[in-house]
Amino acid sequence: SRQPPQEEPRASSLPSIPNPFPELCSPSNSPILSSPALGQGPPREGTSHVVKVFGEDGACRSLEASAGTTARQLCETLVRRTRALHDHSWALVELHQHLALERCLEDHESVVEVQSSWAPGADSRFVFRKNFAKYELFKSNASLFPEVMVSSCLEANKSMAHSELIQNFLNSGSCPEVQGFLQLREAGRKVWKRFHFSLRRSGLYYSTKGTSKDPRHLQYFADLTESNIYYVTQGKKLYGTPTEFGFCIKPHKVRSGVKGLKLLCSEDEQSRSCWMAAFRLFKYGMQLYRNYQQAQARLSPPPWIGPTPLRSVSDNALVAMDFSGCTGRVIENPNEVLTAALEEAQAWRKKTTHRYSLPTACHSSPLSAGETWGQCPTGVPALSRGPPRPDTPLPTAIHRTQPWFHGRISREDTQQLIGRQGLVDGVFLVRESQRNPKGFVLSLCHLQRIKHYLILPSEEEGRLYFTMDDGQTRFADLIQLVEFHQINRGILPCKLRHYCTCVAL
Repeated sequence: SRQPPQEEPRASSLPSIPNPFPELCSPSNSPILSSPALGQGPPREGTSHVVKVFGEDGACRSLEASAGTTARQLCETLVRRTRALHDHSWALVELHQHLALERCLEDHESVVEVQSSWAPGADSRFVFRKNFAKYELFKSNASLFPEVMVSSCLEANKSMAHSELIQNFLNSGSCPEVQGFLQLREAGRKVWKRFHFSLRRSGLYYSTKGTSKDPRHLQYFADLTESNIYYVTQGKKLYGTPTEFGFCIKPHKVRSGVKGLKLLCSEDEQSRSCWMAAFRLFKYGMQLYRNYQQAQARLSPPPWIGPTPLRSVSDNALVAMDFSGCTGRVIENPNEVLTAALEEAQAWRKKTTHRYSLPTACHSSPLSAGETWGQCPTGVPALSRGPPRPDTPLPTAIHRTQPWFHGRISREDTQQLIGRQGLVDGVFLVRESQRNPKGFVLSLCHLQRIKHYLILPSEEEGRLYFTMDDGQTRFADLIQLVEFHQINRGILPCKLRHYCTCVAL
């Protein structure tokens, strides 16, 4: 007799074997199949992500960050690792090179979340650099918001001054109504047209009929809450902008390509800065002001240091003394007191000049003909082999160790560097002159324009000094020149406040 065919074993009858790779079978838990970098959803809490950050020199450093790591936390990590001077001007910049767009991340933004919004294979990166203009709207708010661009707010509040009105808006975390003309690039075309724009509480509008504010003539332009605002760095080359002061409104849904970008162009840098500051206030509101307050609090001294002590009674009772004779005497003549103070200051200046000076060949210098002064990674002058530069005197070569000195950098590169780090009054750097082989140039930003001042060396009675005003004000070296203008304006339009610097990652 035939035996009945045996039934195939069922899956339920098989022994239960644990899966050694559950993440490969569960796309929802897989760091590969559902990676945020591939646009498969927001980053998950508790997981680590690799974030690459570039320096201005092109060097790259990879950092491990959690999903909640903010831009400020990442900047503080980089400041510690590069041993840079800690202040709130360090920033993380999101750069889209293929689109020529860049923006500074706000302190509270999640770095991993921003990185997850990039398209796969896009030429996008983070850049670590200075941005002195990040919180300038809370310091120089009156100049940042010109009266002509906030005229409607001034008309509604005639009893308040311009600066007071803007300060009230900033303290409340709200944005004033801004208006002005902008060039708009039509969608799908390379034609630019001039329209009158208005930023209101409900969004950004432009008028189809001159400067009319009639609702019938106002056209809704963009939702700023679901977009990011970027500077356009190469507008004329890529987009044919009428001026160099372009910016872009990029919706979150636009991941790559030019399609969907809303390109705008202002007439000057002041107008563009006003619009960019207004967009930031409109989108982030009070959060932006809290970021500024937290940045200021981090720079304030700890409470255990206490306030600066007052002058004691003995300090207030100080008098001028003369110890040139056998016994000391009190100087009572005011003219003699002034003369003694000037002599003491001159003696101190000679000591300072001697301390800053380096040995020269005419003073039995140990340097040989093939040795020059260089800079080691710790910032201390060090010997390096190589041919000496004939036009650089050794007694003043100590300026090469300073972070504000940038060596042989061109005028165009200087303009770009200061522009990237913020067009704020007092931003400066010192470089070698391209036209005068023995001179230097002080490049300074004032009123959002960069000016260049020639520093020439001169010799008198065997002593070398530097001057910017044909010898009326003379300095022993470049360090003394910079330190003087950090305290006194001199012939400059403003004091030296912030120096441009680049760190190696």
